Amino acid sequence: MKNDMVLAGGKIVDPATGYFGPATVFISDGKIEKVEKRKKSKIAGGNVIKLDGKIICPGFIDMHVHLREPGDEDEETIISGSEAAAAGGFTSIACMPNTKPPLDDAGAIEYVNNRALLAPVKVYPVGAVTVGQKGDTLTEMMEMSACGAVAFSDDGSGVQNNDMMRRALEYSKTCGVPVISHCEYSDLTASGVMHEGFISSKLGMKGIPAIAEELMVMREIMLASLTGARVHIAHVSTAGSVDLIRKAKKSKVPVTAEVTPHHFSMTDELINSFDTNLKVNPPLRTKNDVDAVIKGLADGAIDCVASDHAPHSIEDKELEFDYAPFGLIGLETALGLVITKLINEKILTWVEVVDRMSAAPARILDIPGGILNEGEPADITVIDPELEWIVNPNDFKSLSRNTPFAGWQLKGKAVMTIVDGNIVYSLI
Repeated sequence: MKNDMVLAGGKIVDPATGYFGPATVFISDGKIEKVEKRKKSKIAGGNVIKLDGKIICPGFIDMHVHLREPGDEDEETIISGSEAAAAGGFTSIACMPNTKPPLDDAGAIEYVNNRALLAPVKVYPVGAVTVGQKGDTLTEMMEMSACGAVAFSDDGSGVQNNDMMRRALEYSKTCGVPVISHCEYSDLTASGVMHEGFISSKLGMKGIPAIAEELMVMREIMLASLTGARVHIAHVSTAGSVDLIRKAKKSKVPVTAEVTPHHFSMTDELINSFDTNLKVNPPLRTKNDVDAVIKGLADGAIDCVASDHAPHSIEDKELEFDYAPFGLIGLETALGLVITKLINEKILTWVEVVDRMSAAPARILDIPGGILNEGEPADITVIDPELEWIVNPNDFKSLSRNTPFAGWQLKGKAVMTIVDGNIVYSLI
């Protein structure tokens, strides 16, 4: 049996069956030809890659990424963001629509699709819910869906009008795709720059209260229950939100949710440093909130991990905290933080991590991935779980450097990323 590539000597993680053990993966013509779940397999010909001590997973999927193209190509492009994704172990990413101009019509979706033909990973566009993301008029959702939009979102501000959101959910149900909700009532956040609480009071900064998120989470749950449409809660940050989502799932409401690595790795206490790379939206919350989102990931209330990769120029982030833009980059640190904070702390197993970072986002967006079955695209992430490394933004593939994790020591890293049987990133 001749194969294009053979991954031998490693352990595979199969979230579909719960298997985590030795296996050999045979790849041919860009697809998985066979997976032999045993220590040694007979191999005849082909490019054999020895992966002793490595972990072989279905390719990771980041369903919440900002690529800044069109409009701010100095901060990120579809190509540079895809290269950062490959370096982080992601084989597929979904890009948010709040570009300049927004991805709010079929032509914009086709633009992303055409640019993505040159990208090393698969890029799935998310269309805007309202024209210009202004909240006034629904976009032509059917047309964008027909062109390949895998979801709809007004990420960055959220749909403020309740009836508008109801109509959006009704249309999205017809399209068969979810609405990704940035849950934040803007009249409750005003000019807030960090979590409203003890630290904001101590620093004299305008706060963003947890209730601004939680009220909209409740609205989305109620509207999803009413319409039967699927709603996905982006970047969950509060204990109250986790509790609401958990209860909704028990009632069989079609709601899913994500959490970012920075929301389970850091608290608002770090803002004592005034590092603007810590300014994110939703903001870093309290330890109680961090513990709650971690528990939500562990018990399934929260479905997946997403980076909310949000590039900004050095000049913009060097402004005073009140004036600097929200956002940090996360594609190249997400996996290291998950392994360091969740696996090594024995909060999640490898099977659970691969479900949260591969299988779950594939299910939510209804895109290929998350499994290592015969005939499936050979989208694979190879991880060295013992590799210790220090975060150095100068080594990033991203065009931007706005990370608060510079200097952090992490354990575990993607060392090879394979897309359709092609190695698009490798440290081996």
